[in-house]
Amino acid sequence: MIPLIDYADRADRLQAVLSRSASFSDDVDASVRDILHAVRIEGDDALYRFTARFDNVELDALRVSESALHEALDALDDDLRRVMQDAVENIRRFHARQGPNSWFEDDGDGVVLGQRVQPLERVGLYVPGGTAAYPSSVLMNAIPAQVAGVPHIAMVSPPQNDGLPHPHIMAAAALLGLDQVYALGGAQAVGALAFGTDTVQAVDKIVGPGNAYVAAAKKQVFGRIDIDSVAGPSEIGVLADASADPGFVAADLLSQAEHDPRASALLVTPHRPLAEAVQHEIENRVPDLPRAEIIEAALTDYSACIVTDTMQQAVDMMNELAVEHLEIIVDEPWTVLSDIKHAGAIFLGPYSSEPVGDYFAGPNHVLPTGGTARYASALRVSDFVRTQSIIQYSARRLSQTGPDIVKFAEAESLQAHADAIRERLDHINAAA
Repeated sequence: MIPLIDYADRADRLQAVLSRSASFSDDVDASVRDILHAVRIEGDDALYRFTARFDNVELDALRVSESALHEALDALDDDLRRVMQDAVENIRRFHARQGPNSWFEDDGDGVVLGQRVQPLERVGLYVPGGTAAYPSSVLMNAIPAQVAGVPHIAMVSPPQNDGLPHPHIMAAAALLGLDQVYALGGAQAVGALAFGTDTVQAVDKIVGPGNAYVAAAKKQVFGRIDIDSVAGPSEIGVLADASADPGFVAADLLSQAEHDPRASALLVTPHRPLAEAVQHEIENRVPDLPRAEIIEAALTDYSACIVTDTMQQAVDMMNELAVEHLEIIVDEPWTVLSDIKHAGAIFLGPYSSEPVGDYFAGPNHVLPTGGTARYASALRVSDFVRTQSIIQYSARRLSQTGPDIVKFAEAESLQAHADAIRERLDHINAAA
């Protein structure tokens, strides 16, 4: 079960947590490479073959009909549909505030400089649907793309026994108006989106989580197309003091531990009685949870209740870990927030439980893992656009700056660059 560790003895446990990189065995990499090659060469035939082999489903068609999508939405429980619709509105409203804008400025002398923001043309969403289905992933990945103005969004999700993705996933797609939905999963789905086939049109970027084969496939096609990230196992860090409710803390640690045997759940606190109480709560709760075996593996190998000497030590440790989800359950959370440098998403106070962010509040739940929050951010609208620099120079400005540009080009031994400017200077001078 989850160990209780003193700050002085933290090194081995932190090393175990930090070593959970999104790397893959040679066997996984080789298998994925073969799958991607087959999809690139054989197209749809490879997709049907791999779906039969890996999903044990003989597909009649790769693309899901619009009628099947709308039937799934019509069959959705009324209360769940209302909840999902409310979540859509919250997520869309939050992301609408992120939008990067085009801008232009008059720099004098007839010179205009600026930035034009353009949405990506085609984006592919990977939505897991194996042992568990995550309609929330549909919302979190599709909505920022829609807000960005992406005109073509394709979604892939593994087929169930009936040859269709999970009904909740199809319902979420229909709720958002997505109609390019394919019953495809695994590395072959990534290959279809990256290379294109007769049925699946190639995209410019793939986003969304998946298992090791999906992540490895995304890594291998990166460069041909863009990807969001190569995500590692999920993680949560709870920074707490004596004011924290041990039941709240235990529940939140378990909420992440149930994701994956390699998930990490850490409590860091200067208050030993809290750590002991949380450890006791976890021991009592795990046996009753459906995913107890997964939770026990995550807690034993990659989790801990760590007792520090001071709150500053606890803060420093969290900054070192740069966790995906950081909960700050202390008496004055906004005061502690000012000292936090690295985290994917930050949850302040006892009622900001991590699942609030996973499903409903509005900020994106696609977050950097494995310490990458030191340099990476949550999925956002700017991930679905590209910016284009705009330069309109005038003869007057070029006559002033042209000699300097020539000098710079010649310093780099790029004579043709210099000549392109010099030719225009000659023209300007001849017309004067």
